[in-house]
Amino acid sequence: MHNSPSLRVLLAEDSTLLAARLTELIRRLPDVELVGTVDCEADVVSQVASETPDVLILDLHLRSGSGFGVLRALARARAAGRRPKIVILTNFGLPEYRREAEAFGVEAFLDKSRDYFRLPSLLTDFARDRDEARHH
Repeated sequence: MHNSPSLRVLLAEDSTLLAARLTELIRRLPDVELVGTVDCEADVVSQVASETPDVLILDLHLRSGSGFGVLRALARARAAGRRPKIVILTNFGLPEYRREAEAFGVEAFLDKSRDYFRLPSLLTDFARDRDEARHH
C-alpha cells in the first residue's frame, strides 16, 4: 500500500445523531481521516483555518450561522489559494440553494435523504484523485 497521509475531512453538521452516523461512516473509509466535527458557522471557519482539511462536508443549516455564511467566508480564503473541496449535505435540496452553492464552486451538492449513500464513494474518489495528483 502507499504511505500518503489520509484525506483530511471536517464535518459541519448540527444534528448530533447524523454527525454520529457520518463520523462512523467516514472512519470506516480507507485513507480518510475525520479531523473534527463542528456545528456552527464561526467554528467551521476557524477549524478550516487551523486544521486545513482537504474536504469540508457542510450542512446549510447550522446551530448558529449557516452554510452559506461559511461559503462566503471561504470564498475569501479561496481567493488566497487555500480552500478545501466542499460537499454540501443538506435536507434543503432546493434548486435555488443548489444554484447558489454551485456559484460558490462547491464540488458536490447532496440531499441528505436521497444522496447520503454517495458520500463514501465521493470521499474515496477525492482521496484517490489527490494521491494521483501527488504522483504526477
